[in-house]
Amino acid sequence: MDLTLLWVLLPLVSVAWGQYGDYGYPYQQYHDYSDDGWVNLNRQGFSYQCPHGQVVVAVRSIFNKKEGSDRQWNYACMPTPQSLGEPTECWWEEINRAGMEWYQTCSNNGLVAGFQSRYFESVLDREWQFYCCRYSKRCPYSCWDRQWKFIMCRMTDYDCEFANV
Repeated sequence: MDLTLLWVLLPLVSVAWGQYGDYGYPYQQYHDYSDDGWVNLNRQGFSYQCPHGQVVVAVRSIFNKKEGSDRQWNYACMPTPQSLGEPTECWWEEINRAGMEWYQTCSNNGLVAGFQSRYFESVLDREWQFYCCRYSKRCPYSCWDRQWKFIMCRMTDYDCEFANV
């Protein structure tokens, strides 16, 4: 079994990155790496949401070719900095179809706070949907690519008027 650990500060999670600066993200103190933390079994769908006021700060997956070339997933959430306040709105983004290439960010400068996924045996792939939350009018900036094409951004310390960055 190929174990892949993905550290992800998604455009939404980047909020926390700005809080901790260049010292990295203290993920391990918030999550136990035990094997019983998977949100799904291979070839099964799942829905995962962080508690209200928290966003996804890390993603972990493990690949199993024998089980339909699928992955089990695990997520860690963390409260957003107090300076962001409470989420002003949350929503589910459009579904990204299985077997198709896709690129996804939260619309309206939202931060990722959850995922839904269904597995399709016919294409050995999953469809995905992101749960996003917006905090006031904060915007991502200084974004860069990460493993698996995740995008990380810092968040402004002030309200901005941009519709989507």
